[in-house]
Parts: sequence; C-alpha cells; structure tokens
Amino acid sequence: MHITNEQNDIEYILFSEEQIRQRVKELGAEITELYKDSVPVVACILKGASIFYTDLCREIKGHMNMDFISVSSYGKAAQSSGVVKLIKDLDTNIEGRDLLIVEDIIDSGLTLKYLKELLYSRKPKSIRTVCLLDKHECHSEEIGCDLKGFPIENQFVVGYGLDYANYYRNLPYIGVLKKEVYSD
Repeated sequence: MHITNEQNDIEYILFSEEQIRQRVKELGAEITELYKDSVPVVACILKGASIFYTDLCREIKGHMNMDFISVSSYGKAAQSSGVVKLIKDLDTNIEGRDLLIVEDIIDSGLTLKYLKELLYSRKPKSIRTVCLLDKHECHSEEIGCDLKGFPIENQFVVGYGLDYANYYRNLPYIGVLKKEVYSD
C-alpha cells in the first residue's frame, strides 16, 4: 500500500480538534455523574479508542480502574469481516463491578455485541458503553451505545485514533478518507 501525504488523503474534516475536545469534556462530566457513588472499571477497546479513552479518562472526576481489551474484526480491510477475535482480555476481575466500555466507533455493532455477551458472563454489576462515533444506520438500536460522542453517516473516517490499515490514527481531527485511498 502506497501512503501519500495524510492531508491529501482526507476528503474533508468531519469534526475538528476543538469540537472533539468539547464533546469529550461533556462526556466526562456525564460519566462523572453516572459513577459518583461507584469506582467503575473503565475499559478501552484497543487500538482505535486509545486516544479518545486517554482524553476521556482525564475528564472523569473521581476514582476508577483503567483497563484494556483488544479485539479484531477488521484486520486491514475497510469493512468488518464479521468475525470478532479476542486478542487481549481484561486484567481486572469485573464481578460485582460497574463496567464502562470505551469504543471508538460503532459500525455494524458486532464487536460491541460480542464483548457485551462475553463480559456479562463474568457477572458485573452493570455494563455501560460510550462511543466517540455512532454509525446509527449501520446497526440495530439494541446494539447502540449508552453515551455517544457524535452520530455520523456511513462514511469511512480516520483520525483521533481511527485508522485505515493502521495509518492516520495520529491525526488530531476526524476526517473522511477519500474513497480512492481504500478502494481496490
């Protein structure tokens, strides 16, 4: 894969650095209120949610346990394979604990559905989800997340942790990738 200048690969910026920062701050305040009487386990789905997760955790006031889980359903493809594979499990015992799963984007919802089923079997007190982006037209409503950063249309987006073939994660904004970059 030949990578050109990152800026030239972006069709347009969907959410600016400032828009993201403001929404993350608002989500942090909502989560702080939700867990004011609890010490939740806040679990990042690697790798895509890592930047969002770090910024979000800094906005949550109060105690929490931070943990990480890694799954794959994309590989190097532009669309989900439909098969979810657990790569790295949580290190924390969540039995009887409040769990907040932090996801970068909900597309088909398969990853989140798989994770929730897996993690409910471990008997947590509760499971909630927060996602930065929600492609609401691509999944059923029951798969959706509890807290959403931004709803988006069915577009291929990169930046702020989101990637294509492990590129573009470091962009400080979220942009729509030009179709010719990911089309065969």
